[in-house]
Parts: sequence; C-alpha cells; structure tokens
Amino acid sequence: MVARNTICLWYETDAEAAARFYVATFPDSAMGAVHRAPADYPSGKAGDVLTVAFTVAGIPCIGLNGGPAFRHSEAFSFQIATDDQAETDRLWDAIVGHGGQESACGWCKDRWGLSWQITPRALTDALAAGGAEAQRAFTAMMTMRKIDIAAIEAARRG
Repeated sequence: MVARNTICLWYETDAEAAARFYVATFPDSAMGAVHRAPADYPSGKAGDVLTVAFTVAGIPCIGLNGGPAFRHSEAFSFQIATDDQAETDRLWDAIVGHGGQESACGWCKDRWGLSWQITPRALTDALAAGGAEAQRAFTAMMTMRKIDIAAIEAARRG
C-alpha cells in the first residue's frame, strides 16, 4: 500500500546514497523503488536517478534529486527517540562520523545537511516531569552536544 502522506526530501544528486545510509543506520527502515528520469530535466539527464522511495525509522520518504536549488535547514528535522546511551551513541556516531556535523542539545546534521535530533527517552521523561527537576535537566542539556543520559539523570535528581 502506498502511503497517503510521504515526506519528500530534496537532494542535489545523492538521494539514493542518502537513503541507503539511513536504511543501514536506523531500525525500522527499508529501501523502496529507485526511479530514473525518463527524459532530461534541468539538473539531470535521462536515466539519472530521479527519486528513491524509502522508509526511515518507520516514516515513508521520497528522496528527490532536484539539483542545487534548495538546501536542507534546521526548520525540518527527524527526531529519533533512543532507549539508552549505547543507542544514542551508535546513531550519533553514525551520522557525525560519516561526514556529518555536531550541533547543540542532541542535534546533528548528516553529510547531506539533513538535521537529526537524537533524543534519549530519559531526556524527554525528565522534561515532562516539570518543575525544578525539568529545569535542572534542561539546564544540563543546554551544555551538551550529544546527550549524556547519566548527566541528565544526575541533574534530574539534583
């Protein structure tokens, strides 16, 4: 069944490489059809990969090789909930270690400029607790790049 709502992600030329990276990195991900352009188009030739269907962490996506006209920005990101530090580290290291870039508060960008929030459930739970507990966890998070669950839990306890 084709999803009724699919996220379309614009790439210059590397939609297939990006999709294969995401599928190899994130659980509940899969490659779908790779479609080639039937004719020349402004940023490509007939036969070039035009779109790639894939699922990343359960979300249906289309990667579009649309050329250099548009870039990804932090206005769109995938937020991936992690269960423990090992999963947080693995996903963070996969993104940052393969040409990506660290940012603040659990955010990073992959080598194609797409933003990811690698968010441990321990952080989400701490913020949902409210009050002074949430404030301490939030203050700790604001000093981090990759989220350190032990530090969040220590801040939460006070």
